[in-house]
Amino acid sequence: MSKWKGASEVLGKFQQLHYQLCEDDSGHFIMEERTNGILYSGRNQKTSQTKCCSQKLKIFIGALAFCYFSKTLTGSYSKSTITQIERRFEIPSSTVGIIDGSFEMGNMLVITLVSYVGAKFHRPKIIGAGVLLMGMGTLLMASPHLIMGRYRYGTAATHTNDAGNFTVISTCSSDSQETLQQPFSGCQQEEAGRSPLWMIVLLGNTMRGIGEASIVPLGMSFIDDYARPENSAFYIGCLNTLAVIGPIFGFLLGSLCANLYVDIGLMNQESVTITPQDSRWVGAWWLGFVVAGLLNIPAVFPFWFLPRALPENSQTSELDHPSEQHKTTPSLTEIVKDLPPSFKRLLTNKIYILYLAYSTVAFNTFAITITYTPKYLEQQFGQSASKTNFLIGVTSLPAVALGIFLSGLMMKRFKWGLLTSARVNLFAGVAMIFLTVPFFALSCESLDVAGVTVPYQGSTEDQDIISDVLPSCNADCGCSDFQWDPVCGENGVTYISPCHAGCNSTQGAGRNMTFHDCSCIQSWGLSVGNSSAVLGQCSRDPNCNRTFYIYLGLQSLAFFVYSLGTVPFLTMSLRIVDPELKSLSVGMLLLAIRVLGGIPAPIYFGHLIDSTCLKWALKKSCERGACRLYDIETFRFLFQGLTFGLRVLAYSLLWITTLAIKRRSAE
Repeated sequence: MSKWKGASEVLGKFQQLHYQLCEDDSGHFIMEERTNGILYSGRNQKTSQTKCCSQKLKIFIGALAFCYFSKTLTGSYSKSTITQIERRFEIPSSTVGIIDGSFEMGNMLVITLVSYVGAKFHRPKIIGAGVLLMGMGTLLMASPHLIMGRYRYGTAATHTNDAGNFTVISTCSSDSQETLQQPFSGCQQEEAGRSPLWMIVLLGNTMRGIGEASIVPLGMSFIDDYARPENSAFYIGCLNTLAVIGPIFGFLLGSLCANLYVDIGLMNQESVTITPQDSRWVGAWWLGFVVAGLLNIPAVFPFWFLPRALPENSQTSELDHPSEQHKTTPSLTEIVKDLPPSFKRLLTNKIYILYLAYSTVAFNTFAITITYTPKYLEQQFGQSASKTNFLIGVTSLPAVALGIFLSGLMMKRFKWGLLTSARVNLFAGVAMIFLTVPFFALSCESLDVAGVTVPYQGSTEDQDIISDVLPSCNADCGCSDFQWDPVCGENGVTYISPCHAGCNSTQGAGRNMTFHDCSCIQSWGLSVGNSSAVLGQCSRDPNCNRTFYIYLGLQSLAFFVYSLGTVPFLTMSLRIVDPELKSLSVGMLLLAIRVLGGIPAPIYFGHLIDSTCLKWALKKSCERGACRLYDIETFRFLFQGLTFGLRVLAYSLLWITTLAIKRRSAE
């Protein structure tokens, strides 16, 4: 009986190989007959299965590549606007971390279901629907700008112009201070009771996460199903290269928008008295979301015209993948019944669990780095958001793109197996750890702010922001403790406001306004004629720019070395599990790194950043707003120390994983 059963299976396999369905260019299926290795179609046309199916695969890869580009452009742009959103909505870094983590929250809600169930249905259409939702969510993130009124920043630079553009008012007089302190005179409870509009940004980012959930696991598994193993790694490498080119344009777009005032087109730009270097400056953060959202929409259409699955094609062996064209869509009962055993097989794979642990720790580092690097560079080196985003886009990200492309190329050329992939990934990570050690020393001197980072002249002890920003030189001015309108004195010290500098008169208008007869500047031993101040913070040390460029160069090198392990890292998730669990494996990986890395990392590190704040803004509701000044030394050691420690832990876990893979290979 067993002999007859075996013969029946052989005959069935022969029939499957002898006649096959193939889809022609018009979308119709034709019967093809194999004779001596040559396929003859029902239309008596001699053809090969490669020509029949490879075009559809190329269209899918091209559509997915554009999708990768648009989604990563949007994601990188949202990272570049962290500072702008924080200032516009007057929220601390921890709240911005929640907004940033909402993308991972949305992704987490559906990633496992989409990865497993989606693989059993029409994968291209599911990807297309996700891209559409992602575009709608991006446009929603820009909508609060249409609801909110004009941005109003607190300033003491009020003036009345005469024909000669000259004003003499006493910024230190009781009449002037009554006007200047009016916004701080009492809490406006009605504002405190309003729904914060940043929740709309959070909702849109959540929609982005839900839409993005289908792209990576279904796209990678689709390619891996219908491409040769050596080509699969190359295609995935190319996709991830494009996924890095997207952030280049995203940061460049962020640079452009950050240099435009938030209410562009609604007010005279000449009336804006702050510059992009000012901690109150808010760029046109909403404009980039409109551009990115509209870019996502065209990426939807190609997926709707692709077949559910490619016919059996010559890019893979006919014995590797049974034709999916004859498969019927599984019922919900079958899916639910098959899910627990699949999870059990995945979670009892010890190597996969080690791989998940390593990936989760590594993604914590990645989430902190990608989210807060722009803010870190702004604070450490005194750069504007526009310049920071531009330089990240033209230095670090091209290095990452080149590294990913080379890793995919080398994987195709040398046909790395699972063990070699793990070793290459480990080598790249350890090399990056050594390259980041100098980051602890690369920074600039803290900004000298009277009463905050340095004492007023004559003080013999450190001064805190509440008790000592009002020394004798400005004690009679009635200055507000929560006011922030910095001016730079001729003594090279920044003062919280003209009032805190004890200035008695002003000259000029707008950004050219100067303040004179400043008693606190005179207390440094300067003459009356040299006791003036100008709007804005004092400039950093000229050597600061050089240090900034050294940091960017070293960071680009570190990112390049690290990215050489990207494609081996991604293919590991496909190779350490059984073939039918590939989509679920990628889905579980994305779920784990989001739940344990992408969501908590920006939030807990945002709290750590808030702990380094030296000067907070105050909203009209008397609630704490955005931070105006940080302790950059503490900030630096927190940022570099935490990411360094997480990298060491991550690659220790990868080393253990590599040993486990080696033991399994030896068995």
